[in-house]
Order: sequence, then C-alpha cells, then structure tokens
Amino acid sequence: MLDHVFTDAIGALRDTFEKAFLERQAFEERFQMDVLLGDTTWETSYGLPGEGLPPRVQADITLDWPTWAQSSYRSWYIGDPTDEPPRIEIEIVMRIQRLASMPDVKPVLHVLPEASPPIGAERLERSAPTVEIRFNNDLEAEDWALEVSYEGSYELDEATLADGSILDDHFSAMGGWIASTLVRLGDLQLDFLPADEEG
Repeated sequence: MLDHVFTDAIGALRDTFEKAFLERQAFEERFQMDVLLGDTTWETSYGLPGEGLPPRVQADITLDWPTWAQSSYRSWYIGDPTDEPPRIEIEIVMRIQRLASMPDVKPVLHVLPEASPPIGAERLERSAPTVEIRFNNDLEAEDWALEVSYEGSYELDEATLADGSILDDHFSAMGGWIASTLVRLGDLQLDFLPADEEG
C-alpha cells in the first residue's frame, strides 16, 4: 500500500463512511492522476442502504491533491522549508435524483446547513443549488436531479503530516454528518421515480 498523507486521508474518510453504515457506489469510485498537470484526484459516491440503483439520494465526494501540495509535502518530507503547508481540496455534493418533477429548492436548502462540521480547523461552505434535467429523444423532460455542493480545503499542519492518525480524528464527524443529511433529504416529500435496480 502506498504510504502517503493523501491516501491516509482517503482511508480516514472510508472508515468514517463505513462506521456510519453508508453504502459505497462501487462503480462510481475513481483514483486518477492528471499526467500533464500532476494533480491527483479521488472520487467516490455513497448512499443510504437499500435505496436501489441509482439511489434517490447520494453524496459524491472528491478529494484533490494539487501538484503544488505534492511539492510542499515533498519539501516537508525531506526536511526542506516550505512556503505554504499542503492542502487537500474537498468537495462534497449532496445529490437528489430520480425526481419525477421539478423540485422545490427551498425545502431542500432548509434541511442543508450552510457549512459542514469542522474538519480540523476548517469547514466546507455550501454553494448555490443546481438542477439537472434529462430529456428523452422527443425533448420531453424525463427526470430531474438537484445538487448542492460543499467546498473547501483541509490544511495539513506539521502535527498531521507527522502523525497520519490525526486524520481519523479530523474526518470522524463526516460520516455521521453525511448519513444524517442524506436521511433528511430522503425524508422530504418529493416525487421520486422507481429505481432501475432494487437495492
């Protein structure tokens, strides 16, 4: 296994999601590197158990490790001074899908806090919602989806770089927060289409 602070962060998030009994959408997970720019990205999706495929509500999680963060981490690793500590860019998208009609956005935003729980000293900030419409070949709307993202970054200070287990403490609240948020979204009185495949 690769010994790197970025993979430690991925492992910490996976652990907290499993402890919250969230269900990983296996075919949605990607670990990729931009060969031109050098950025490394991990993407995954989790939903509530028994939702079917696709689930009515899910969280899409993206961690991004930019090239400059790798350079900063390498400098720290070999004992050179760094101008800025490395940061992991984080995006969590709360997605409601399989909607049979255009959703009312206000009740959705009412159950979504403006910021995430703390991740170390940081919080992710909520963005404005996005509505997606899928059309059939006759240009009739077939289904809708609504997304609200939380974005921010997590700074890796000296203590965290030296002891990766601190990541477990800093990310520990995320699983419960995402699970409870998905439950609140799933409890909204929205008109859902049946799943393509039962969970």
